Amino acid sequence: MNTITTTNFNFPNQKSVYRGKVREVYNINDELLVMVATDRLSAFDVVLPKGIPYKGQILNQIATKFMELTSDIVPNWLIATPDPNVAIGHLCEPFKVEMVIRGYLSGHAAREYALGKRTICGVTMEEGLKENDKFKTPIITPTTKADNGSHDEDISREAILSNEIVSEEDYLVLEQYTRALYQRGTEIAANRGLILVDTKYEFGKTKDGKIVLIDEIHTPDSSRYFYADGYQECQDRGQEQKQLSKEFVRRWLIENDFQGKEGQQIPNMTDEYIESVSERYIELYENILGEKFVKADISDINERIEKNVLSYLTSL
Repeated sequence: MNTITTTNFNFPNQKSVYRGKVREVYNINDELLVMVATDRLSAFDVVLPKGIPYKGQILNQIATKFMELTSDIVPNWLIATPDPNVAIGHLCEPFKVEMVIRGYLSGHAAREYALGKRTICGVTMEEGLKENDKFKTPIITPTTKADNGSHDEDISREAILSNEIVSEEDYLVLEQYTRALYQRGTEIAANRGLILVDTKYEFGKTKDGKIVLIDEIHTPDSSRYFYADGYQECQDRGQEQKQLSKEFVRRWLIENDFQGKEGQQIPNMTDEYIESVSERYIELYENILGEKFVKADISDINERIEKNVLSYLTSL
């Protein structure tokens, strides 16, 4: 199946292109950003060699929908979505931290906890928890925003402030926005029979100094979801939770001896495996948004995107 794993557009008034792990961002006249969600799949900060059909469309449409659903509590960068894989918004200066918030002991936090650690990013985790138990209060565990190819690193609030990565005034806003977004996301997920386990947010400043939400929000790449139905039974029995997140890809990689470490080989991704990943992403889309996923025409994705973006830019 056709996928989009790289782009090479040349839009009017284009100043530069930034290629992230999954998204490619075109700077238009230092005013707008055209963000293209590709079908690339990354895990353990490594971009895997094959694209996942419809993944970019899924990520873009979930993220832009949640931007709409949270714009009343947190301002965001988004202006328009002229194509299923594209979001266009205000150019912002990103903060050099990602705001991770965790409501449950899962993923990276659970792996640290299993090693006997009870502090993560300067935040103490209570004793006596088992994997996927709920925290009494959600905890914020920031990471540095790594350059492409580098690993994000855990960092404490104190280190962010003492190293002047973010000013205290701005950081208080980031924390407030992070908790408000997670609360809203938790409520929306509950209405869909899901649990928003943990997630990350990225913020930036507009030219006039306004702090806004940027990048993605509540997607399977940036968030972890459990099904609410059966959650407690699984915990009581010590069983794994059924997840709607990218964690199933990480688990598959771990089982095949890959965690992004030096000397490790990425396992072969068969056509059957790629199709199963695509189906999981579609499953999450339909569960979290409560609507059927409509597949876009992928006969020539690059041509479709270029045509739709040019049409939007020339209409301004």
